Amino acid sequence: MKNRIFLAIALLFCTSGANAQAIEKRLQHIADSFYQAIPNTTGIVIHVAAPDEQLSWSYATGYADKNTKQLLAADQPVLIASNTKTYVAAAILKLCEQGKVALEDPVGPLISERSRILLQNDGYELDAIHIRHLLSHSSGISDYTEGDYFDFVNTHRQYHWTRDEQIERTVEITQPLAAPGDTFKYADVNYLLLTEIIEQQTHKPFYTAIRALLGYNRLKLRQTWFTELEPSPEDGKELAHQYWSKYPWDSYDLDPSWDLYGGGGIAATAADLAWFFQYLFEGRIVQDKQLLRAMHTEVLNHYCLGVKNIQVGGLEAWYHGGFWGTDAAYFPALNCSVSVFILQKDERDKGGAICKEIVTALQQH
Repeated sequence: MKNRIFLAIALLFCTSGANAQAIEKRLQHIADSFYQAIPNTTGIVIHVAAPDEQLSWSYATGYADKNTKQLLAADQPVLIASNTKTYVAAAILKLCEQGKVALEDPVGPLISERSRILLQNDGYELDAIHIRHLLSHSSGISDYTEGDYFDFVNTHRQYHWTRDEQIERTVEITQPLAAPGDTFKYADVNYLLLTEIIEQQTHKPFYTAIRALLGYNRLKLRQTWFTELEPSPEDGKELAHQYWSKYPWDSYDLDPSWDLYGGGGIAATAADLAWFFQYLFEGRIVQDKQLLRAMHTEVLNHYCLGVKNIQVGGLEAWYHGGFWGTDAAYFPALNCSVSVFILQKDERDKGGAICKEIVTALQQH
């Protein structure tokens, strides 16, 4: 009898191992196929976090530096740009969970005095703009990236921006767009103001507060940090190069401050990004179910509170992307998260196609 039980257990483990190998082989084929079809992607990194399948799988193909032909590693971090917004939003929800702020609080008393005066003098009614409006890009505030911002960054690649300068630029070059809650306008300045709220409530630099509020250490997110503002992990690899042919840009040539203070700024590995999404929507970071539900409930234009609610491969996904070509999504029906890095911004739209193929493979598994 004992021998039969032993054989059954052994068979179960063998079958599980074979299934894992099969799905990993298929996922690898997806990444390789896209890379071969679109070689100017420079490099692709994928991570799939599917705890119900006991799957935590990373894979990379291509180059970390297209000039030196340094091979890209699966655990190589990149700048995740606007994926940072999901981290900032989650930190705000943690402050809500702790009773320090609420989603419907007016932002006037919560941001810095300097920003409050700037925005009021520009015609913004800060009593009508609530935290929820900043999180959902429905505040009616335009953005400092309007006009010639990217041209300026291109011609002043080592210029060091401050958060105050970027907020001041917003009011200098733009006017209020609409009443709060009426119009969706994706604007990084909303998230710069949210990092001010985090600092005002925690009395710590926003990047230090976010690390503590989200529990990086507890969740073992050891390869996640704000570039320039925090030291890079001692045991981590150097950042991969990321490219945009329009100007052209290599991420290494730009001072990180052009996209640093909450609208972007975080560097992470694909594994850390996927597992952050997984932990977040499993309820291991924000435990209040009502707050977590609000995070992925649509406000305007499919944008919720730091994530978009979209469909991928026929499945609901809670998603965010980043400027350079980084995508992350959680699929509640599968209880899994997927991150995809494409190192060439020009090909960033392929991230959605890769994610769709991965989801299809997981569904058929």
